[in-house]
Amino acid sequence: MNQDPQKPKRGLLFYYVIVIIVMLVMNLFLIPSLSKETTEEVPYSEFLSMLDAHRVLQAKVESTSITFTADIGNSVVAYTTGRMDDPALVNRMVQAGVEFTQTVPTTISPILQLILYWVLPIAGFILVGQLLMRYATRNMGGGSGFMSLGKSNAKVYMESQTGKTFQDVAGEDEAKAALKEIVDFLHNPAKYKEIGAKMPKGALLVGPPGTGKTLLAKAVAGEAKVPFFSISGSEFVEMFVGMGAARVRDLFKQATEKAPCIVFIDEIDAVGKKRDAGMPGGNDEREQTLNQLLSEMDGFDSSKGVVILAATNRPDSLDQALMRPGRFDRRIPVELPDLAGREAILRVHAKDVRASSDINYREVALATSGTSGAELANIINEGALLAVREGRTQVEQKDLEEAIETVIAGYQRKGAVILPEEKRVIAYHEIGHALVAARQTSSAPVHKITIIPRTSGALGYTMQVEEDEHYLMTQEEIVNKITTLTAGRAAEELIFHEITSGASNDIEQATKLARTMITRLGMSENFDMTALESVQNVYLGGDTSLICSEETSAAIDDEVIRLVQTCHDKALSLLTENEPVLHQLSDYLLQRETITGEEFMNILNQYDARLQAAQNDAPAAAAETL
Repeated sequence: MNQDPQKPKRGLLFYYVIVIIVMLVMNLFLIPSLSKETTEEVPYSEFLSMLDAHRVLQAKVESTSITFTADIGNSVVAYTTGRMDDPALVNRMVQAGVEFTQTVPTTISPILQLILYWVLPIAGFILVGQLLMRYATRNMGGGSGFMSLGKSNAKVYMESQTGKTFQDVAGEDEAKAALKEIVDFLHNPAKYKEIGAKMPKGALLVGPPGTGKTLLAKAVAGEAKVPFFSISGSEFVEMFVGMGAARVRDLFKQATEKAPCIVFIDEIDAVGKKRDAGMPGGNDEREQTLNQLLSEMDGFDSSKGVVILAATNRPDSLDQALMRPGRFDRRIPVELPDLAGREAILRVHAKDVRASSDINYREVALATSGTSGAELANIINEGALLAVREGRTQVEQKDLEEAIETVIAGYQRKGAVILPEEKRVIAYHEIGHALVAARQTSSAPVHKITIIPRTSGALGYTMQVEEDEHYLMTQEEIVNKITTLTAGRAAEELIFHEITSGASNDIEQATKLARTMITRLGMSENFDMTALESVQNVYLGGDTSLICSEETSAAIDDEVIRLVQTCHDKALSLLTENEPVLHQLSDYLLQRETITGEEFMNILNQYDARLQAAQNDAPAAAAETL
């Protein structure tokens, strides 16, 4: 930001000196003038004459002066006089019947008086001023305190100082393609003007947290090699009404001066939320800031090369006036990466660590379905930290696999003491999940089973990993998934004839899936393709609310219960048919604590082979008997 070199710079000391001079003038001229207006000074001899004439009514004897009131012609008048060294003064006032008070003179050093009456008050004044200025600078967004409340807090990166290009962004090819057009416009505006095309004034990046919206904006500035203004939406809204609007004006003024440039507003939903129609007592400051933003976006000329980028994970909460053509013309989704995108992101972040050359990033990508770019970066970092803890100099495949489990379920609680009886229940519970998943078609293969407790509270878990990326789920696949979720509780019932609290998370997930099938996916014979539930904040967990009557809601509950019960019965039936191998696998898991999907399938396949051989031998033995 440009500064005027002709503008004089004055420190705080200059203003403190001005205030002190004003205080001295008031002390020397104003205060004495006030005292002269209220009392009349008389000689000491006249005071004694009034005292002897019994005219003095009250007196206040101080170290250097005497203030007294006297009865003069049926009126009381206040006087003051200097005090003389008169030992008989007290006796004379007692004989005259005067009510008087006398202050005890104190001997204070002149230096101490100077410190107490002048130095300490001035020092306190300066200290309070400094604290107020620091508070204003820190909390009210100004590099110069109160004088900069209306200034924009945007961080300015000149030219390619963002240090990011499109090569640093992986897994978001569609978003990069949409933004490359903006970069091309900033580089070659003539070919767009020649055909009459206008560049969109603004582009809105929407997507879940951690998908790289801010990184994409910095990459655009790095590719275009133009100044980059970065500011958060919350920095516009201040405690003082009108400051947000002033900052918007200042931001666009600076952007126009430095055009071509890019202005990036992160978390724009903080200032761009929908305005409440006819609701008194709303946030006037936020609405004024939004109105100023709308006005500025209408007023500036996009042909000058000022491009507005904004990011949010709550697009449904933005004001419609902000989303109309002419403001944010282009909406660019930045979604969770797919399989290829996750693999590319892992490779980008792996460049920053010393990793083994034989790491299979595709396997890691398959095991991290539904994760964002930030979470994938965290997995690489956790793997590097694990390698350091174990004293190795490079990251290996097992480090990344353990990092996935750390991100999903937390760190291992190796010191946790679990009773042998409870450990046995956990083993049967987890093998129940894995066995039912393996005995069903259209189920993801079992990748790993463990009964080592985690810091997230899980006492064990079964990990299933798809062999490829899927974008659709059939009704059969969802029902199979619910059946697998109920299999842990079913194993407890079958073996121990008792149930525990270990299935709480399974119950929650199974119920949620069953309700989603009925209310949102149209997989119900009773309700067919009727939408019974709406979803808000899709990118922030997806809060749901029913959009049906109470009678329909009760019918939905009944159908959810029936569906979960049916899946539970199916799981119990499958486990009963495979009880021998259930015992075998559970004993093996108790011994090893953690087994891979390959080990699990080897034992299961050997059991199937023995069972098939026994079935083949049975008819032969019966024929020999005949």
